[in-house]
Amino acid sequence: MASKLAGDHDEPMAEINIVPFVDIILVVLIIFMITTPFIVKPSININLPKAASGQDTTPSQLTITITADGRSLLNGKDATDDDISSFAKGAVADKPETQAIISADKDVPHGRVITIIDLVKSAGISKFAITIDKKK
Repeated sequence: MASKLAGDHDEPMAEINIVPFVDIILVVLIIFMITTPFIVKPSININLPKAASGQDTTPSQLTITITADGRSLLNGKDATDDDISSFAKGAVADKPETQAIISADKDVPHGRVITIIDLVKSAGISKFAITIDKKK
């Protein structure tokens, strides 16, 4: 109980009932646990090729992803070849030492990857990296 029934009612209540507080906190925790998967940004699933001689790269403002079904994504958003070319030209104008990072699914035809590399180099970007998964 939160207060005593018998006794002087002029005394301040010195007890706090913590059970309702704990119940509310647990309900809030459950709500966060349920809603978190819907809030988290979904990632792009690509099956990268494996290689033993890869090195780490620095993050870039120009990340191009090619999915297994042939879609191109520029910084996580669907893009056409023209979108990639114009964004790359703008990136080079802002920062001449811009590096492009290209991630292609291992099932993507070699010609499609070469097309993306050609777009990037035609825009004036001289440094690019191809993402791989390290072999164990």
